[in-house]
Amino acid sequence: MEIAVLTSSRADFGFYRPLLTALKKKHGIHASLVVFGTHLSKEHGYTYSEILNSGHKVYTTLDTQPKGDSPKAIVQTIGLVHAVFADFWENNKFDLILCLGDRYEMFAAVSAAVPFNIPVAHISGGEETVGAIDNFYRHALTHVATYHFTNTKKNALRVQQLKGSSKNIYFTGSLAVDNINATKLISVKKFKQQFHFDLSNPFILFTFHPETANYRTNTENALATKKLLLQLKINVLVTMPNADTMGNAIREKLSEAANENKNITLAESLGSAGYYSALKHCDLVMGNSSSGIVEAASFNKYVINIGNRQSGRERGNNILDVKMNVGHIHKLISKVMSLPKRKMKNIYGDGKAAERISEIINKINLKNGYAKLRK
Repeated sequence: MEIAVLTSSRADFGFYRPLLTALKKKHGIHASLVVFGTHLSKEHGYTYSEILNSGHKVYTTLDTQPKGDSPKAIVQTIGLVHAVFADFWENNKFDLILCLGDRYEMFAAVSAAVPFNIPVAHISGGEETVGAIDNFYRHALTHVATYHFTNTKKNALRVQQLKGSSKNIYFTGSLAVDNINATKLISVKKFKQQFHFDLSNPFILFTFHPETANYRTNTENALATKKLLLQLKINVLVTMPNADTMGNAIREKLSEAANENKNITLAESLGSAGYYSALKHCDLVMGNSSSGIVEAASFNKYVINIGNRQSGRERGNNILDVKMNVGHIHKLISKVMSLPKRKMKNIYGDGKAAERISEIINKINLKNGYAKLRK
């Protein structure tokens, strides 16, 4: 079976890693990595290098780097991805497309395959994030896909509602938990050498993305984010935002805050090993990233989730939601810092998602260009 595994950003590749390993080692299934999007962007950390260092074979790279962060530029990028992948699907034959998540680039690459009748397997469908336009693209991918691997039972039910059928919908848990278990963390010394940040001192791990469902609020949010960071006395390790609508407005204010406050360190991309090492050592996770919702509990960390970007997504009791109000956030930081450390349960899985997904994919038999499950 020839499988095209689509990876467009740092947000999906780390999740793929344990699944790629399971497919190869347990079932001898060949999976071809098709790399595009911000992986090839130097502005966003050139995360293609992380893929090369992972040892997984790259089938091809496709240059579809975003041309800007305005609504028009996002639409133009979607058009570019459509055009590039129209040519790609025409000239490369695959039995199955494996996609993950909710990015607009991923939607464009997969929707370009629809006229070619290539079956699609979608990971992490059924989630709700009403504060981001990703919500629409995620549900669109659900409608395109034949197979569905969801992170929670609730998400599986939502996929069933969207599809109008329970066929080929599987609750597997999140590959993020598998990736955590499979990742060798970086020592404090090596982390300082690589990222110029000392994990041994108290710090907040901060990531803030634009709220793309209402992008006009991002100028105000960017100003508030800068104000919030400048008032913090504790060290802050900031991972920079994705390529989203108005993302540069956030980036600009984060850079200004780092220039004015020596306690702030910016990192374009830490990679899985770096990010999980920071999660292990931080005192608090803050911002509006899905990683706070999905992965922080595995490290027994409290998360201050700011604003509406993650509204609707299932969350554990380690998540504390707050509006973008600098005064309220500072009060909440003081409260959370005084809470006792405790063992937390990650509602997103048990670390066996890759095993479950690979077993199902292994049962797929292709007949006349359509994927069907073997009895």
